[in-house]
Amino acid sequence: MSETKKGIEAGKASDIEHTVEAGALRQTEPSVQSAGSEPRLESKATSGVEAESVMRMSTPQETSNPSPPTLSPIDSPIDPATRLLLEIRGWVPDLFFAALIALFIVFFVVRPVRVEGVSMQPRLVDQERIFVNSFIYHLTEIHRGDIVVFFYPRDTSKSFIKRVIGLPGDFLEIKSGTVFVNGKKLAEPYLDAKCMDFESMPPVKIREGAYFVMGDHRNQSNDSRHWGMVAREYIYGKAMFRYWPMSRFGTLD
Repeated sequence: MSETKKGIEAGKASDIEHTVEAGALRQTEPSVQSAGSEPRLESKATSGVEAESVMRMSTPQETSNPSPPTLSPIDSPIDPATRLLLEIRGWVPDLFFAALIALFIVFFVVRPVRVEGVSMQPRLVDQERIFVNSFIYHLTEIHRGDIVVFFYPRDTSKSFIKRVIGLPGDFLEIKSGTVFVNGKKLAEPYLDAKCMDFESMPPVKIREGAYFVMGDHRNQSNDSRHWGMVAREYIYGKAMFRYWPMSRFGTLD
């Protein structure tokens, strides 16, 4: 009898220990919800389903019948005429910009000029075509030896082309066709002996803001020896380049 009672008590004690141990195990698990074990099981099951759903959503779904690829307007074939029209439309802005630059150059930088007369032979011949830089003297000074284009002081409706011989402040004198500047003989390698003359001119001082110009063909030139100096504001360009005839194509320096 006593043994039976002891066995029953031992079994109860065992149940109590199991219950406490199980409780202890429950307490050591991470607590997500404040409910008991059954809600946690439901929560775990739910979270498992959600995780599986997320995994399925993040994985590309395979389809047994994929839809055929479609062509965008860019990938679609274009007939040659349409393609050419599109290319021409793409060139229009570039051509327009190039035309503006060309017009700016022609009107404000370089002017085509036709030479008339023989006063600049042998360097320039009658009816030759040259380019005149009409912008350069905004950036630099006029130098001795430059071939310049200017308005004729006695009739500004006409333009002349001559070579600069005297600068502002110079003392200039001509003795039997030879030019002296500030008492020194001026070297003029551009002259041809057949175009020389033997005229003389008394010394003269070039006033400020003016230039003394002469033609290279001295015995055929109407220049500062006859009508005086050229004011700076009358000079509008420098002869830079001969483009016609092609046989004499090149710079004029």
